[in-house]
Amino acid sequence: MLDIRFIRENPDLVKEALHSRNCAINIGELLQLEDNRRELQQAIDELRNKRNIISEEIGMMRKLQLKSDHSLDMAKDKTAEVKEVSDLLKSLEEKLKSKEEAIASVTMIIPNIPHATVPIGKDETANVEIRKWGEPRQFDFQPLNHWDIARSLDIIDFDRAAKISGARFAIMKGYGARLERALMNFMLDHNGVRGYKEIFPPILVNRQSMTGTGQLPKFAEELFRIVDPEFYLVPTAEVPVTNIHAGEILKEEELPIYYTAYTPCFRREAGSYGKDTRGLIRQHQFNKVELVKFVKPEHSYDEHESLTEDAEDILRQLGLPHRVMLLCTGDIGFSAAKTYDIEVWMPGQTQYREISSCSNFEDFQARRAKIRFKRGDKKGTEFVHTLNGSGLAIGRTVAAIIENFQQQDGSIVIPEVLRAYMGVDVIK
Repeated sequence: MLDIRFIRENPDLVKEALHSRNCAINIGELLQLEDNRRELQQAIDELRNKRNIISEEIGMMRKLQLKSDHSLDMAKDKTAEVKEVSDLLKSLEEKLKSKEEAIASVTMIIPNIPHATVPIGKDETANVEIRKWGEPRQFDFQPLNHWDIARSLDIIDFDRAAKISGARFAIMKGYGARLERALMNFMLDHNGVRGYKEIFPPILVNRQSMTGTGQLPKFAEELFRIVDPEFYLVPTAEVPVTNIHAGEILKEEELPIYYTAYTPCFRREAGSYGKDTRGLIRQHQFNKVELVKFVKPEHSYDEHESLTEDAEDILRQLGLPHRVMLLCTGDIGFSAAKTYDIEVWMPGQTQYREISSCSNFEDFQARRAKIRFKRGDKKGTEFVHTLNGSGLAIGRTVAAIIENFQQQDGSIVIPEVLRAYMGVDVIK
C-alpha cells in the first residue's frame, strides 16, 4: 500500500507510474477525497477542543458550587451547548469515517511504484533478458511433452484426477509422487544450507493476511474461499510466511530474516481458460517451496539479487537450462517494485516457461501488514522491506525434468543431486 502522504506530495510521479502499469485509477479524485478528509479532520479537532473547554467551564462551576440563579442558568446553557457540539461532532465523525473508507477502497487497489531500473512496457513483450545458463539439449529424436511421457510411464494420472476433482488437477503416482517429494526435500535442504529457516505454516489464512500481502481486495476472484468460518486457501506460502511478523516491531539486530517454506498452493486461475490446459503448468492445486526475506530498506536490492541467485542455483544443480527475465512495468505483479522471472527450458514445448518469480516489494506489503523495525536507540520506527521468490514451483520442476532428461526409450534419467532422495537413477 502506498502512503497517502507520498501520493499527495508526489502526484505526478504516481500518475506516471500508474500509467506505465496500465492502471487507470484517478489520482485527482483520490486527492480531492483526501482534501475533504483533512478539512473534516480539522473541523472535528476544533469541535473536540471546544467541547473540552466548555466541559472544563461546567466543571469549574460545579467545583465552586455556584448556587445563584444566574450561575445555574449559565450551567444549563453550557450543558446545552456541549450537547449541540457533541451532536455536530458525531455527524462529522460519521462523515469522516465514510471519507476514510472511500480513500482506503482506492489506496488498497493502487499497485506499487516500479523501481527506476524496471523497463517501461505494456506487456511481457517488453521484458528484458538478463542472463542465460546452460544450453538446451540437442535431441537425436523428437522430444515429447511431459504429459505424454508421464502417461506412458504411469507416473502422473490427469484423467482420474479430473474424475475426482475436475480439470487442472493431477494424481502423482509411484516414481512421479516420489519425484515430487524428492524435489520438495532437496529444495528445502538447499535453502537451509543457504541460510533460510524452514517454516511449515498453515495453509488456511484469514482475510487480514490476504490483505497484508496484497491478494485482497484486488484478486479475490483468483482465490479459493471457505465461507463459514471465513478462510482462504493459500495461493502461495508468501501469504502465511510474510504475515508471521504482521503487526510486530522487530529489533534492528534481528534483520535480515530469511524463511523458506513448503506448502500446497491453490489458485482458481480465473480468466486463463484455454491456456495451458494440459500438463502441470497451470494447475488449481500445486506444490511450491517459497523463499521470503525481511530486510532493512538500504539492503533490499542487494538482497533481491541474492534471493534470485538462490533460486537459480537450484536449477543449476538440477542441470536445467534457464534464463532470467527482468519484468517490465506492464507485466510486473501488483505488490512488486521489481521482479525477476526465472524461466526454464521445456524442450517438449520448445519454449522457456516461468518456474520462479523473485520480487522486491520494498515497504508495500509491510505497510499493509504493519511490519516495522526500530533502529537501535533512535526514536520512531520504520517499515521493513519484504521480498519473496519461488524456490521453486515443484510441479513445473517435475515437468522440466521429465522433458529435459527424457530418453529415446521413454525413460527419464534422474538428475544426480536427486538420486539419493529418489533411490533410483532412472525412471523406466
